[in-house]
Amino acid sequence: MILKKHWKLVINVLTIIVLIGVIYSTRHQILGTLQNLTHINAYALVLLIPIELLNYHAQTKLYQKLFKVVGNELSYKSLYRIALELNFVNNVFPSAGVTGISYFGLRLRNGKILSGGRAVLIQIMKLGLTLISFEVLIVFGVLALAFGGHVNDVSILVAGILSTLLLVLTVVFVYIVGSRSRINNFFGFMTMTTNKIIQFFRRSHPETINIAHARRVFDDFHDTYLELKNNMNQLLSPFLYALLANLTEILAVYVVYLAFNQYVNIGGIILAYGVANFAGLISVFPGGIGVYEALMTIVLAAVGVSPKISLPVTIMYRVINTIIQVPPGYILYQLSVNRAKNDNN
Repeated sequence: MILKKHWKLVINVLTIIVLIGVIYSTRHQILGTLQNLTHINAYALVLLIPIELLNYHAQTKLYQKLFKVVGNELSYKSLYRIALELNFVNNVFPSAGVTGISYFGLRLRNGKILSGGRAVLIQIMKLGLTLISFEVLIVFGVLALAFGGHVNDVSILVAGILSTLLLVLTVVFVYIVGSRSRINNFFGFMTMTTNKIIQFFRRSHPETINIAHARRVFDDFHDTYLELKNNMNQLLSPFLYALLANLTEILAVYVVYLAFNQYVNIGGIILAYGVANFAGLISVFPGGIGVYEALMTIVLAAVGVSPKISLPVTIMYRVINTIIQVPPGYILYQLSVNRAKNDNN
């Protein structure tokens, strides 16, 4: 019964135990690597700044193109700012991106830019295109591993699982949003479940999320989906920006390896990155801390990258990436929250 109720926590704890085991078994090699930090190529790390800027440019243009498909012209500056805010929200709250989706809807609605339902669908479509475009990188990753002689049963299995998950998530999403009744049934159930969870902690609030209002949002959600579906030929440009966003994330990890003077097969990084980010779907820790590093290390070890290298590099990547991205997002998030409070007073 305990396992059934807390399966996410159990998986997370087991994954971190594995990480501790990896750290312990390779502790001498890791210490040797850390002692050589003075030999890191700082010029390579500087490349992270333009790569991250390009990543946010790709995300912003992806949003802008999707909104244009449904007839909304939003400024590049406002969407770039929101993308930074979302990065902070998704890194701080362990909710598999759900908090980010909700925040995106509230942010645009409070700014009187457009309806919550339309904003939520655009955010989900953005995530969907990001997942689908990653399929291209998985194929490239397997080919890169094959070319480098690193393809084995584990790498094929990982690539197969990732591709299957991406396909299943896409099919399920299309099936649900393809029908107004299915949308109302699915999201209605999710809304009622959320209300019950909230009521457990706030006894005097039986309906924190208004069901009637939520159903209006669902209808708007479906109407926006139909607009996107009727303009499928215009989704190529957003898809390419989603691919660019994924590619820059992979390059950011690879640059840190270059800073450590390690020339690893980029195919292994692609597969490890995919697995680590999917772990966010079940992570109960902010930003997948611990779980992300463990899975990156385990998958990379399976394709020939020693943990004494991959673990310090992954930690370095996470630390630098957080320093670059989270503070600007936090500042902009606080400004937006304070502005919303002042508008409501």
